[in-house]
Amino acid sequence: MKHTVIAWMEDKPGVLNRVAGLFRRRNFNIDSLTVGHSETPGISRMTFVVDGDDRMVDQAIKQLEKLINVTRVENVTDKPAVIREMALIRVKASGAQRSEIVQLADIFRGRIVDVALDSMVVEITGPESRVNSLIDLLSYFGIIEMVRTGRVAMVRGSNGTGEHGSASGWDRSGGNGSLDELSER
Repeated sequence: MKHTVIAWMEDKPGVLNRVAGLFRRRNFNIDSLTVGHSETPGISRMTFVVDGDDRMVDQAIKQLEKLINVTRVENVTDKPAVIREMALIRVKASGAQRSEIVQLADIFRGRIVDVALDSMVVEITGPESRVNSLIDLLSYFGIIEMVRTGRVAMVRGSNGTGEHGSASGWDRSGGNGSLDELSER
């Protein structure tokens, strides 16, 4: 079963390497990994998808929580969440095929972001199933190049309390616990 896990960590060199190393040592294959800044300065938010049984993923999460610089970890697999993925797809497009590709992009709420003499680049953002469906249809035209972000996720409902994964409750000077205090756990 695929699990979607979110980890918040200090934005420092080497932290990503430690997290990836932990999964490598446990023989997990990371299906996708997305990292970016969170709403809290100095805290990055990592969303990753791993394949494994519940017990193995729980053990990996416990190990993640012990890592220095990792401030919080949450498995959102069974929680109501907004999960999205983005893809850029360069597809072969002759003159006659362009209108079909534009129509497909419109149907899937994608958009054309670049046009060349012999190709078009389609951008799509949405649930993984929608991205996969558009890719399947565009493959008939011939996909030249493609890049996907992997999942990004946010738990539905109230936010900003830190209860559902927000990092806004953490600060460097104290409050709910400074980053230095959290790092020592």
